Parts: sequence; C-alpha cells; structure tokens
Amino acid sequence: MTAGNNGTGTPESEDPFAHLYRSEGGGSNDTAPAAPQPGVPRTSYNQVRTVGSRQYGPRQPQPPHASQPSPHYAAPETLPGGVPRQPAAPGRAGHGGGSRPKRTGLLVAAIAVVAVVAGGITAAMLTNSGTSDDQSSNQAAAGGEQKDPKDEDKKPSKEPQKKTEPSNQSAAGQLKRDASTLKLLGGASTDTVVKGTKSANGAYAVIANQSGSGVEWEVEVPSTGAYRLYINYGVPGQDANLAVDVNGKTNSLPMRMKIWGDVKPGEWPTNWQHSWTRVDLNQGKNTIKLYCGSGSGCESHLDQLWLTNGG
Repeated sequence: MTAGNNGTGTPESEDPFAHLYRSEGGGSNDTAPAAPQPGVPRTSYNQVRTVGSRQYGPRQPQPPHASQPSPHYAAPETLPGGVPRQPAAPGRAGHGGGSRPKRTGLLVAAIAVVAVVAGGITAAMLTNSGTSDDQSSNQAAAGGEQKDPKDEDKKPSKEPQKKTEPSNQSAAGQLKRDASTLKLLGGASTDTVVKGTKSANGAYAVIANQSGSGVEWEVEVPSTGAYRLYINYGVPGQDANLAVDVNGKTNSLPMRMKIWGDVKPGEWPTNWQHSWTRVDLNQGKNTIKLYCGSGSGCESHLDQLWLTNGG
C-alpha cells in the first residue's frame, strides 16, 4: 500500500486539537484541506470543522432581532436574566407564596373572637359593679341598711309582759306550787329565815297555832279520781297536824307532820321533810285547804305542795 495524497500537511505535523483553540473563521496558520479529485481514493479522514459550522439541509432564516446561537457552551447563570424560575404549584405552601393568606385570615378571625369575648366580660363586670353601687346608694338614701321583717319579730318588746296569774294566787292551774305563792288564810304569813327550801325565791308559808291559819290552793286536774297530796315541810322540834278540806268538805285523813332526827323543841331544822295524804278530786277545778283546825299543834313551815295520781 502506497501513501496517498494526504494534502499539504502530514499526520505528524497536523494538530488534531487545533480546532479547539483556533479562532472562529480560521487564521493565517490554518491550512485548508485538499479538494477531493475524481478517481482518487480518499486517504485521510481527519477533516477539522468548527463546532456548529456543519449544516444539515437548508437553514431556516432567523428573525431579524433573534440572537445568533453561540457556538460555545454557556452556563445558565451567564444567560440574560439569570436562571429561569419555575412557576410554583398552585395551592401548595412555599417560601414565595402558597396558602399563607388563608392562615392570616384565620388568625385575624380568632383575634376578633377573643376581643368580642373580652369585651362582653368587661361589660358584665361593669354592670354588676354598677348594680351593687346603686343598691348601696339606694340604701344610703333610704337612711340605712334594709331591715329584714323577721328581725323585727326577734327583738324583745319594750312593753312589760302582763302577768297571766289570776287575782287569786292559789288558782294557777299547776300540779305543783310554792306554798308562799298560795292564798294565805287566818293570819298565815311568809318568811325566808330558815334556809334549805326548794321554792324559787327561798320563801315559805308560816302556819301559826291559830285556828284557821293555813293556805288555799285552787288546782285543775285532768280526770276524776284519787290523788296524793304531798307537802315539803319543817316543824320546830315537835310533831304537828293540819286539817285538809277538799271542795268545802273536810278530808277524813289530816296531814301529819312528824319530827325526824335529833332536834330540840323550838328549833327549826334546815333538813326539810315531806309527807302526803289521800284526796279525792273531780275533773277540772278543785279547791284544797290546809289549815289549823284545833288551834294547837299546828305550828309549821310549808315549802311546796304537789299532786300525783293514785291514792
């Protein structure tokens, strides 16, 4: 195989990378490739072309103001206007847009609700305060605090209570009485010298050795029947007896009062004793008299009288 026509240059002298740094349009140092000759086979395929210079088919006319494509690669940052922005997806929150206006609207609505509630509470407090002040002022204008009608009922009455006891002190309607509060008969009197009585005021009735001296008791009983008439008494160192009348009729059994203990005659002991006798009473009011019937052996002190059922 013989060497063919490789053009003016040789493979040894030709730089295969000259097209990378050769200026556009060629230069004085560039060597044009040999034109192919008919009947001569091509022996060299090293044909250097400028990037972008080869065209396939007829070129379309460019608009008058359209910029020519650069034969070299250019980074997106160097293009006019910088990197083109992609449109944000609709309805998706992002740094540059999205649904933030909706969140702002909800926040504004929440603040409005809180403001309305706070205003209502403030108005209610002011209304209550005003009502209390109005009541205080009305009370002050009326001359003081309002009075409860029940308090008026609790206050004690300034009028003195009237005594309910009848004019006859013996008709008190009680089943137990202090003898000093009964009606006194035939020169009987009251005294408080001897102590130890059970009466409310410490007083007792003094029965003398005098005919008719005694006490009268008007009493009401719930039913007709036999009762026991008790007395709390004291005698001056000797026994004594008193007659008993019931409703104007002399009782068959007198009231016997015996001396108990070592007591000298004429000495009034402070250890009061008690005795009883049977009486028949009618339902309702009855009159009982204890008195000196014989005119002697009657000297005694009567502290209390009371009744019990049964003879």
